[in-house]
Amino acid sequence: MTAERTPRILAERAAKSLSRDVGRLTSRWRMTPSLLIVGAQRCGTTSMYKDLTQHPAILPAVMQKGVHYFDVQYDNSRSWYQAHFPLRRTAAKVEKLIGVAPITGESSPYYLYHPLSAGRIAADLPQARLLVLVRDPVERAYSAHTHETARKYETESFERAIELEADRIAGEEEKLIADPNYESFEHQHHSYVARGRYAEQLERLAAAVGREKIHVVDSGRFFAEPETVYDGIIDFFGLPAWRRPEFKQHNARPRTDMAPSLRAKLEEYFEPWDEKLTDWLGRPPSWRS
Repeated sequence: MTAERTPRILAERAAKSLSRDVGRLTSRWRMTPSLLIVGAQRCGTTSMYKDLTQHPAILPAVMQKGVHYFDVQYDNSRSWYQAHFPLRRTAAKVEKLIGVAPITGESSPYYLYHPLSAGRIAADLPQARLLVLVRDPVERAYSAHTHETARKYETESFERAIELEADRIAGEEEKLIADPNYESFEHQHHSYVARGRYAEQLERLAAAVGREKIHVVDSGRFFAEPETVYDGIIDFFGLPAWRRPEFKQHNARPRTDMAPSLRAKLEEYFEPWDEKLTDWLGRPPSWRS
């Protein structure tokens, strides 16, 4: 971190802290989120959130798209969480303008993978509807490794990180379940293959919140047919069709090609997990078609 950047970053953090303090004081007058993008990481959640919040009836969180309350911030108060969303009087003004009661929400892609998030969401936001994005798990794993490396959370090569993963995350999920205040760096930042087993995470989520409250999107299909997929999502959240946004891909990182032998090995590993997604998507995943 450069000396010039330090004052700016500290000022930004202070501003956010002040905003949260003000938010806590006004939490009773703030909207309750009913839209959650819960994952999966590196599957286009940033692009999706930006696209959805261009709909006039979807108001974005007021500080950042990812609050992470139901995974690593659950030791904060509910008023702390509520502080991240618009005031109800803002929603009332929007409703007068467009004739539709707006909703609000956030996007925290660790929710899908964290073992306690689903139960917490079910308990605190029983009326919320959840959006899950999935993509080719091989590409997702490689993208996640590139992302974690850029953030200085990973120092190993992709192939070596895959070899180390089982040992790195061994027992971490059990620790998270046993101690609600426990945070696992390895579980959050080094789960490249495990996060691609989407079906097991979806089943856990459905057991907690109900399958009818979950909408699963194949990101490959979204980028190929954005209008059709977008319209289905808007309908899922019970909102009227509106002028569609200009679809763009955000938060992508350039990376080198993966070794063909490693790709083939991972594709074989994920094949049975990908088959289980057909029931969720209503068709085979785009990367298996």
